[in-house]
Amino acid sequence: MNQIIIDATNATLGRLASYAAKQALLGKSVIIVNCNEILITGNRDSIVKEYKEARGRGGSSLRGPHFPKSAERILKRIVRGMLPYTQGRGEAALHRVICHNNTPAEYESAKKIHAGKEKPVKTMKLGELSKLL
Repeated sequence: MNQIIIDATNATLGRLASYAAKQALLGKSVIIVNCNEILITGNRDSIVKEYKEARGRGGSSLRGPHFPKSAERILKRIVRGMLPYTQGRGEAALHRVICHNNTPAEYESAKKIHAGKEKPVKTMKLGELSKLL
């Protein structure tokens, strides 16, 4: 089975999500580790404000939209937005994407793609954002 393991430390959120979505559509199993360390670029206050608005848009607990709080679930939701998840191939691709907040023991020694580098702009980690929500 084609499997890609991505170390998301210092990776930009949107770029990582679009790469993962594309690879999943191509039929590869995508495992993303260290989701807490993903960077969101921009002003910290405006990032928190936008995500709180998105979470506040949901109705009662029975109606949607349901917007997750934990970092790995936020990433999976963003990847879902880049897939045609209402069609069969998009739904199958979404099931091939697996996200982890830390590095599980079975992927410690595996070969990983390092997606990130240091950014010269204002950033915020996805783990920090999930704690503030």
